[in-house]
Parts: sequence; C-alpha cells; structure tokens
Amino acid sequence: MERHDVVIVGSGPAGAATALRLAARDPALAARTVMLEKAYHPRDKTCAGGVIPKALHLLADLGVSLTVPQARVDRGRAQLPEGEVDVSVDDLCRVVRRREFDALLAWTARDRGVTLREGEHVLHVAREDGGVRVETERTAYWAPVVVGADGSGSLVRRALVGERSGPIARAVMCDVPVEASRWEGHAARRYDFDFTACAAGLRGYRWVFPCVIDGVPHADVGVYALPPVDGVRLQAELRQMLAGVGANSRAWKAFPIRTYARCAAVAAPRTLLVGDAAGVDPLMGEGISFALEYGVLAADAILAARATRDWSFRSYARGVTRGAIGRKLRRLDLASRFFYGRHQRHWFRLAAASRRAQALGLAWYNGIDDWDRRSPLAAFGALLMPGRLGPMAGAP
Repeated sequence: MERHDVVIVGSGPAGAATALRLAARDPALAARTVMLEKAYHPRDKTCAGGVIPKALHLLADLGVSLTVPQARVDRGRAQLPEGEVDVSVDDLCRVVRRREFDALLAWTARDRGVTLREGEHVLHVAREDGGVRVETERTAYWAPVVVGADGSGSLVRRALVGERSGPIARAVMCDVPVEASRWEGHAARRYDFDFTACAAGLRGYRWVFPCVIDGVPHADVGVYALPPVDGVRLQAELRQMLAGVGANSRAWKAFPIRTYARCAAVAAPRTLLVGDAAGVDPLMGEGISFALEYGVLAADAILAARATRDWSFRSYARGVTRGAIGRKLRRLDLASRFFYGRHQRHWFRLAAASRRAQALGLAWYNGIDDWDRRSPLAAFGALLMPGRLGPMAGAP
C-alpha cells in the first residue's frame, strides 16, 4: 500500500485545481500528493465546455494560461417563451473541448510536482487507521485526507459523505460540422440559448455553441434539464434543435450534472468533495468555474487542517455554504425555481424588458468585476444608477 499526504480521486478541473493550489502554496505537500485518474489523458469528457470569464480569472490565479484550441464568444442570443434577447459583450465565453482542457490542467499539476496516476479505476474507499484507504484495480493508497473530485456519480460521496445533495440534472449533446448545418453562429462568435421549451414543461434549455474539433469549426448542440425529465424527452428536444440548425440526426452523448442545493453535504471527516461531486450551477449546469473555485477552497482547507490537526473539515463545509461560492449557487438555485417554475413567463418577461438588468445579470453570472461576490443591495443600486455597472456593453 502506498502512503501519501493527500489522495485526490479524479483529475478533471476540480481535482487538478486542488492539486495546482497545493503546489502553489506548499510544494513539499504537493510532492506527497497523488491524483488518481481512471482513464488516460487526453480522454473524452462529455461537456459543452464553456469557460466563462470567472473561470479565466481563476485559471490565471492558478498560473495556468488557456492555451488549448478554443472558440471565442462575443455575442449571445436567447430565444424566450415570449420574445428574443440579443447581447454583445466582449469575451463572453471561451468554448473548449474537455479532453484538451482537462489534460492541460492535469499535466500542469504533474509538472508542478503532483503525482498523476492514470489508468487507476477506484473501486473502494473507507476510513482506516486515522486516514482514508483508497483501493484501485491496481493497488491501494492511504492518506490522512481524500478529495472526491470524481464527478456527479462520486464514489467518494457515496462511501464517505452520503447522498444528501442537490438534484441530478441531465444533458444530451452532439457535435455537427458547421458546413453540415445552416447555423451562422460560429462565424459571428455567437452562442445561442433556447428557452421556449420551458412553456411546455422543460425545466432547462437548448443550446448551440461554437467549438473547434481537430481544427474544424463545429456547432455543439445540446439540451439541459433539471428533473423531472427522461431520456425520451431530451432526445426529442435534441432532434428538434438539430432540425432547427439544418443538421441531420447524429450520434449523441448523455451526461449527468449534480447540482447544488442548500441541503448539500460537501465534507465529512477526512473527506472533501469538489466540483460535480459537491454540486454545481442548477440554472445553466455550468461547472468549470465552480470546479476551479471548489479546488482552491479545498486546498486551503487541507493546509488549515494540517496546521490545526482538525480533520473534520467542518470549516470547509461552512466556507462553501456561507462563502461567496455558496451564496452564488443558492441564488442560481432560486433563479432556476423562478425561470423553470409555475410563474416563469413573468420572470422571462422581466428579464427581456430591461437591458440594464441583462447587463447586470451577465456581469454577475460571469464574475465580471467581482459582481458575483457583491450584495443584492449593490445590484439594486446598480439597476437604479447605471453608472455603477461600469462600461459593460448592453447597459443603456
């Protein structure tokens, strides 16, 4: 059995961000950290791949440049149950492929001293001898703390933390070469959202994102929904979306997204959850920025635990719940109840009516100028006094 100071299960953005933060703050500890990945990088990961400005800021803080192929988005269009909204904001988003993005983060963490073990499928985890034992198909590892960065179906959560979490959303998507469709969003650097199916009971949206696959422009087409929803409905919505961009039905992939809820448990003795294992944005299903933020918080909590010898990680749970990340996730949960609930038409009308509210909403969601960390009172003041929004496109 191998003994380490930290075992991170999963090497996606959340696990890699934890490792990168440890490497930045305590290189010696990073050298005694192992990150376990069941596949081999670069490996496929089904995800729309949107990297919002908040995530870019977090990457910069971790000392990582976004050097992978990407499609930049400067415009957005949203079809609503009643009407349409268009926005034009410089650098709204970058769309990446997760196989390249995740490999960049994992390999950067490895280059900074963290041990990366690939082809290590974790089979069992349990508390043992004042730490946690992690068994894979190949060997066993032991450490005083384990980080569950193993996604929506997290084994670490099931074994050590419990199932108290937010609902599991579902998404389906496929990629279409731009020349095989009539969608013009790629050349226009635009992403499209379609909320019209909300009026028919879908608690989510349909999307078309620009992306680049092996140097070829593609449209990433997909559907996201909170429960209750089934695969038949999602596939029907996807087929309708494909028809809307003039594309034939193609091979599609489905994936779960564990969303955050106020009741969510994100830690237990000697165990922390990060990323999708902890829970991400219920409104849009965005997870990359939250994965990076969780990872930073988890690394800081591990360093604090080593200093105090308090391995309960209650402070991490409080930091998530009461801190900026928890406040934002709770507000997104509330927004999902508004926009996907009984009175959705009222909220969609309100969102479509005010350009100032749209600009503020985008700034808040994307983390521009730390708007996602400001109070509701500050947002209300910005609505009344547009100068407080700053020079954001879309604000009158």
